[in-house]
Amino acid sequence: MASKEFARIRLRLVELKRAKRHPFPEPGTRLEAPNEQGVYVIYSPKGEVLHVGRTYRGTAGLRQRLSNHLHAASSFTIKYLKGRGAKLRNGYSFSFVLVPEPRNRALLEAFATGSLCPRHLGMSDKSK
Repeated sequence: MASKEFARIRLRLVELKRAKRHPFPEPGTRLEAPNEQGVYVIYSPKGEVLHVGRTYRGTAGLRQRLSNHLHAASSFTIKYLKGRGAKLRNGYSFSFVLVPEPRNRALLEAFATGSLCPRHLGMSDKSK
């Protein structure tokens, strides 16, 4: 990665780390997230980073992707929460930054994952 590009991604990581945290909504309440594309972090009730992700495409952007987690339509929810996406409604939160460019989303997601290092990253079910 070119040094200017890396510097921009590093600044976006700082922005992501400082982004406001939003609680996952109560049942029957709409998820408050934008329809734009971006990178997001999911936090445990204790504030631990559990997952870093990004949107790929689609018209509902971050709202769609975070909703997928709530409805157990993601590998993170299936593996880490054992298919109980609704568990996210119990004190879990998320933050995000808008990143319209696909390459920058991919780079920021990779850099954030490596930097924030979710505990379960790279662990098989047997090593837990």
